[in-house]
Amino acid sequence: MVVEHNDKRSKKEGKKMKTQELRKVDKQLTRGLLDIIVLELLRSEAMHGYKIITAIRRNFGAYFGPSTIYPFLNELQEKGYITSQWDTNHDRPRKVYTITSEGKNMLTGIEQSFSTIVSRLSRMGLNRLHTINSPHNTMVNQIGIK
Repeated sequence: MVVEHNDKRSKKEGKKMKTQELRKVDKQLTRGLLDIIVLELLRSEAMHGYKIITAIRRNFGAYFGPSTIYPFLNELQEKGYITSQWDTNHDRPRKVYTITSEGKNMLTGIEQSFSTIVSRLSRMGLNRLHTINSPHNTMVNQIGIK
């Protein structure tokens, strides 16, 4: 009986570790796709930084704080993919970010690259990736990749 209890505990702990590892992988993938995510969010509407942070957390379950997002936004701005403007119509002034035409072009290129990569992985045997364009794929739908 004790052995069975220990086996159940080991399996439960193993599942917990796998879940934690998968969460790490999800966050790493989300971080790697942050440019796509932010540009897509801004393609649908202009946003201030905190709104971008909350949209990422709501859609992907990953929290990237101000110390990650604001330098990343500055980098996108330096590359010419987004612009910012101060909105002083609220109690607190907010810097609002908007995608540029260059950013939209980059997003289109990234989408094509992403599609090619998924296609290649699918051909290599990751057959479940062919559903990436299906309406049931939440990650893709969340960031708007067609």
